[in-house]
Amino acid sequence: MAEQRPPTLDAVAARAGVSRSVASRALNGAPNVSRDKREAVRRAVRELGYVPDTRARALATRRSGTASLVISGEDPSIFADPFFAQVIVGLSAALEEGDLHLMLCLAASERGRRRVEELLRSRGTDGVMPMAVREGDPLLPVFAKAEVPVVFGGLPAGSSPRWYVDVDNAGGGRQATEHLLARGRRRVAMISGPADTEVARARERGHREALALAGREPLAPERGDFTEAGGAAAMSRLLERLPDVDGVFAANDNMAAGALRALHAAGRDVPGDVSLVGFDDLDTARTCEPALTTVHQPVRALGRETARMLLTLLGGGEATPLILPTSLVVRSTS
Repeated sequence: MAEQRPPTLDAVAARAGVSRSVASRALNGAPNVSRDKREAVRRAVRELGYVPDTRARALATRRSGTASLVISGEDPSIFADPFFAQVIVGLSAALEEGDLHLMLCLAASERGRRRVEELLRSRGTDGVMPMAVREGDPLLPVFAKAEVPVVFGGLPAGSSPRWYVDVDNAGGGRQATEHLLARGRRRVAMISGPADTEVARARERGHREALALAGREPLAPERGDFTEAGGAAAMSRLLERLPDVDGVFAANDNMAAGALRALHAAGRDVPGDVSLVGFDDLDTARTCEPALTTVHQPVRALGRETARMLLTLLGGGEATPLILPTSLVVRSTS
């Protein structure tokens, strides 16, 4: 009895009713393949049990089959942040469509940054998606010289990369502050994030714009670090400096949850004495007591669209920066 040979790409193409080149493009995640043909190829792969020769594919295309998420933060605990968990879900789903594996790189130390540099020099990844990049990050010039596509998830402060996906942070900051003013709040302040992040700058910019349009003089913000503990400490400082504050916009839900805890500890009723608005609309906002009014940003879509832009570039397509919309979600803290 003759030994049964494994199915070939030609067999997959024949079963799917497409040409060999279309089957190849579909398996390599190229964007110029219709949804119907892509699904037909996937179905044929499942039915035939076809296994691509990844080594041969890598030699032929100089592809590694991976895309790298580079988190350029100072604290490895950021991976426990629900924001990044949702981003990773979105990234993974999109990369799966393009048959790419997700590689996580934490560039929080000099050693971590050297590893990312080596990864790019050796072309050990097909593309890079940096996130949480702060102004002056030593990897920024490395990304600028990279020979693989680099798509930023969130615009880095002080930089203008060619490709990025971000949310309308300034617009969200305006929405939050306008809502507090519409609630009749007279002394509206902000708990902002680190000054070397564009996300904090943009949300603060929107906050100031809303106050200016209402003819109000902005109050000096208190700075936090996007953590709950940082938000609580910032709220305590704010109460000490401005005891008559009656409206607070916190630049993310973690800090808003900490601010809520500090307000309760100080005997302030929320929203009776102080109205509070956060930013993100993660699970934290729904589990707070009372539930948190917040600005919804499409976190999972941020990851998904960042990965899709990278796939488009890898497939030879063109891409331009993308800004995703935000919306206000009113709950019980305002």
